[in-house]
Amino acid sequence: MPNVVVVGAQWGDEGKGKIVDLLTEHAQCVVRFQGGNNAGHTLVVGGQKTVLHLIPSGVLHPGKTCVIGNGTVIDPTVLMKEIDGLRSRGFLQDSSQLMISEHAHVICAWHKHLDLLREKSRGGSAIGTTGRGIGPAYEDKVARRGIRVRDILDGDRLRKRVKERLPDVLEELTRLARAAKADEPLLDVEAIVQELLVLGSRLKEFVGDASLFLAEQVRKGTRILFEGAQGTLLDVDHGTYPFVTSSNTVAGNAAVGSGLGPTVIDRVLGITKAYTTRVGGGPFPTELTDATGERLRKVGDEFGATTGRPRRCGWLDTVVLRYAARVNGLWGLALTKMDVLSGLETLKVCTAYELDGKKLTELPCDLEDFMRVQPVYEDLPGWEQKLAGARTFDDLPAAAQRYVRRIEELVSVPVTCVSVGAERGETMVLQNPFRS
Repeated sequence: MPNVVVVGAQWGDEGKGKIVDLLTEHAQCVVRFQGGNNAGHTLVVGGQKTVLHLIPSGVLHPGKTCVIGNGTVIDPTVLMKEIDGLRSRGFLQDSSQLMISEHAHVICAWHKHLDLLREKSRGGSAIGTTGRGIGPAYEDKVARRGIRVRDILDGDRLRKRVKERLPDVLEELTRLARAAKADEPLLDVEAIVQELLVLGSRLKEFVGDASLFLAEQVRKGTRILFEGAQGTLLDVDHGTYPFVTSSNTVAGNAAVGSGLGPTVIDRVLGITKAYTTRVGGGPFPTELTDATGERLRKVGDEFGATTGRPRRCGWLDTVVLRYAARVNGLWGLALTKMDVLSGLETLKVCTAYELDGKKLTELPCDLEDFMRVQPVYEDLPGWEQKLAGARTFDDLPAAAQRYVRRIEELVSVPVTCVSVGAERGETMVLQNPFRS
């Protein structure tokens, strides 16, 4: 049976958690392979809303194993709070339902201070980071000075690592605080060590060799669902750099971030809203700053699950989707929030860009060029009907069906799921990626 990767095909917030939750029924193991608690995956099951930041979105299904891979960066305070919250509701009663890679890196107190002060010092050129310490933690990882999950299980090792890192951190924090005219953070080696050791002792029951565990699952023929965070256009290599996250969000990183070879991946499902949103700075050709954009934000409840920030909203951009299809090798598209478009008389779809009098059908490589492009739109008829009751493709109004089919034509990727509401049951699966 296939192993499937779920990735965001836009700038994040596409509804990946909802689709992962839906597809977990057909998998035995769900793996989160990158990012940190800058992600917010929202699930609505039986009218109850669950927001997950680190634990894979399959956790609400009994009998499934969730794995947090080595490619993630983990804030142990946030993770423990998430575990406690789920256990209070009857989930994760068996510790074997969750495995945390001992090689995953840990977000420490100084990472969050660095993140916030660096962003503040940028002023008008701020990137729009969530301030959760994600970037500085990945920076320490690449610089080979990071602290990993296995380190917070050993007091002597942890103390040595913190002592080695803290002097340089304090120097930078002092400089940043003065430049930003902010208070200098107070950091103490022993206080940091003790806090992390307490959290490590609580997390210890979940920690293990995730790569080895997953390799064993592959040998057994277990169906594995890989869950990414953020979106393709936020990938540190393939996104709108520097307005990106600090990890690789594309499908290829599912192998690296989980400790498996790329040959175990069979299909890649890209998630896209029926329109486009993004949070923070950076180019957004189809952004709407008018009443229609405000309507999309209000009806779509477009506010960040992690930060609460209002999302920028605009028409669907199929140039972006074609790019996502190329760099991820998309097998199919899951189209979410179709219901938000109900009531709009005319829908616009971006099919190309115009730059200096030339038509572009692909994303420009140069960020400055991307900031200057103008969208080329195609108008499609809208529909008045509410879509919440639709359970099959034929239940959709003719105009909604045409909208889906036109997206398939423009992106050259089939739409295999259509979501018409927040609830788990309000998604129609036109083609199951776990079936041949």
